[in-house]
Amino acid sequence: MQKKIYGMFKISCLCLWSLSGVFGVDSVKSVSVTEGDLVHLNSDLTEIQRDDEMTWKFNNIMIAKLKDSKSRFYEDNAEGRFRDRLKLDQTGSLIITNTRITHSGEYTVIGTSTDSTLNIFRLTVYAPVPVPVITRDSSQNSSSSSSSSSSNCSLLCSVLNVSDVTLSWYKGNSLLSSISVSDLSRSLSLNLEYLDDFYSCVVNNPIRNQTTHLNTELCQTCSDPPDSVSLIVWICVIAAAGFLLIVTTVGIFFICRKHRKTDQEVQTGDREITYADPTFYKRHKSRATEQDNVVYAGVSRR
Repeated sequence: MQKKIYGMFKISCLCLWSLSGVFGVDSVKSVSVTEGDLVHLNSDLTEIQRDDEMTWKFNNIMIAKLKDSKSRFYEDNAEGRFRDRLKLDQTGSLIITNTRITHSGEYTVIGTSTDSTLNIFRLTVYAPVPVPVITRDSSQNSSSSSSSSSSNCSLLCSVLNVSDVTLSWYKGNSLLSSISVSDLSRSLSLNLEYLDDFYSCVVNNPIRNQTTHLNTELCQTCSDPPDSVSLIVWICVIAAAGFLLIVTTVGIFFICRKHRKTDQEVQTGDREITYADPTFYKRHKSRATEQDNVVYAGVSRR
């Protein structure tokens, strides 16, 4: 009985050792990249002999094969997602260019000559992390009392069309709140009551993060008077701008008019004066004749 138990224990240990060598945790290598990056999955071989063969599989679907130092790719397999993206180097390592989220999965390289698994990879391709946007939460601000100040201004941090990310508010290096999403193409937002201090919003996945720091001017208008006063201010600004435009137009008109009058006076002063030549006439002889024929009357004295 003891020998039987010992034999079963020995067989179990042998099976566990074999599984750990091929499918155990230590044999699975996790690789994470951002969409669009290049991935190099190493075969762990330093060189390939001429008669060596190896096969690469994605989720147990053959996608590449190396035989007689020649590479062959099965681009129509796996729904054609690897078309024009696969390469094999001199060691049989697989290179995937321009990765996509659909390339996430398990990759296995098998030595066909020895029929043994050389390596297993768990590849995760993440979407690019967008920059979070901080805005005032208008829904919260409109419902607050008119006596609200910048100390309780409601803020909203948002990201659009994300997956496998966490959105968080930080005060300095201290985490205040966070929310996560795992499914693809969702929008994410997180509120914060502004407390007049240094804050930042961070969105991250396991390999990258993006941070937006709070602009303190964003909440300065929270302590402003009601919107009616703001409307009056805007009306005053517009009226002042209109008045300035009218004054400028009138000033330009009078300046142009003054220049036109000056030009007319200059033109008048420059007019040419024409002088007529004097004409001399000879006195007629008839007058002299008349004088010669004067008859003098006698003068009688009384």
